[in-house]
Amino acid sequence: MKFFIRIIDFIGEWSGRVVMWLGLLLFIVTAYETIQRYLFRHTSVALQETTWHLYSLLFLLGLAYTLKHDGHVRVDIFYGRMSIRKQAMVNLFSLLILLIPFCLLMIGFSWKFFIAAYQIGERSGDPGGLPARWLLKAIIPLSFGLLLLQGVSDFFKNLQTLFLKENSSVESKRHILKKGTV
Repeated sequence: MKFFIRIIDFIGEWSGRVVMWLGLLLFIVTAYETIQRYLFRHTSVALQETTWHLYSLLFLLGLAYTLKHDGHVRVDIFYGRMSIRKQAMVNLFSLLILLIPFCLLMIGFSWKFFIAAYQIGERSGDPGGLPARWLLKAIIPLSFGLLLLQGVSDFFKNLQTLFLKENSSVESKRHILKKGTV
């Protein structure tokens, strides 16, 4: 199981690295487009759509990485005061009842959305726009697939936390990780 978790976590980390470079690319394209627009009074629909698509990729591919690093928004009124085992139970419940079913629904619906766009060769509706909008739509099921994988990894990690006999070492490891000293 540890090997399985490491592989999924590696994939989640890899998606985060891709997002990091996409963020840099988004910055460069946006800066170039802004300079073109305000200094040279020239606009490009394709360049503008590229910024939208890069932002979409950044958001979608960053989902799994954010879950891996526990960066999603959580109402921490009670959760932060719970023991590690109780937090693991809340996480397991959340993963089983909310995240995993939602990911499966999104993969199912977005796959149909992508297939329909691919079959008609969907492209930008604007003159001078990008030619293959269906490529962006292919990222939707992929991103929720990555999020689902990371959710499965987190599920197994929380199961390990819940059923470990020696829980004090897990407590200290999580405390160190939350402080950011590792």
